[in-house]
Amino acid sequence: MDEFSLINKYFDWDQGIGDDCALISIDHGKQLATTVDTLIEGVHFPANTSAQDIAYKALAVNLSDLAAMGATPLYFTLALSLPSVDKKWLADFSQSLKALAKQYNISLVGGDTSKGKLSITINATGFVEKNQALLRSGAQAGDPIFVSNTLGDAALAWQQIQKQQTPSSALLKQFNRPEPQVVLAQSLLGIANSCIDISDGLEQDLSHILTCSKVGAGINLEALPLSSEVAQHIANTQDWCVALAGGDDYELCFTVPNAYINRIKAIEKDLDIKLTKIGAITKKKGLKIKGLEKHCKSYQHF
Repeated sequence: MDEFSLINKYFDWDQGIGDDCALISIDHGKQLATTVDTLIEGVHFPANTSAQDIAYKALAVNLSDLAAMGATPLYFTLALSLPSVDKKWLADFSQSLKALAKQYNISLVGGDTSKGKLSITINATGFVEKNQALLRSGAQAGDPIFVSNTLGDAALAWQQIQKQQTPSSALLKQFNRPEPQVVLAQSLLGIANSCIDISDGLEQDLSHILTCSKVGAGINLEALPLSSEVAQHIANTQDWCVALAGGDDYELCFTVPNAYINRIKAIEKDLDIKLTKIGAITKKKGLKIKGLEKHCKSYQHF
């Protein structure tokens, strides 16, 4: 099977992919938000990961970046490096990718394929109303800091995999199929004054907000929202780093002015989502973590 037959069979879903570039019209008064992520076998997922899970996560992490800006997903491109043409693998990958794309109403508009080590690169684009995007730079002293759902589940799953252990289905789901918080982020437009998705660990990603906003923060370890499995792991090992710096959570960390606390409670109820206050922004720069007795190393790309 040659490159173009592969694309036509597995990835030409809704509209023709045949020109050198995709032509995208955008309404007046809107801004495009664009992001790109690469997943590589052995670095971002184990070699035995299913094609369905690889496809889901490859798109989900990009949707999470769009969510961090409050953007509505529009379209994406796919660059796929394969060691060989495996029709069953491609069918499974394509089906899973298409299903998630349909769920978030985002279209595949082009891409590229090549032979090599398994690698998936997705470039996703969305839109926001002009000057309404969630940024990292708006946090103010006194603002409460919130995170969505729980932290550390994916990191604990990865830790167990590396130790040749078998994670629970719940932990594996968080690792392989994180839920992009697109709906939550859009509910935060006009309310949150800074936001980031937690991909490299809370400590590191929150620090990006602090740097861009030129402020500091204090958070409390005991306030971090944990699943029962992560809580048990910490109780047994005192390893808070799995929740604080493990990464792969793809939850949102955001700040809001105190005047909007009731709005956050309403969003939590309306979306049936857990939103936890973990600390507050301070004038004094730097991140202070109450209860942490050792330094945690967040994810580093190099």
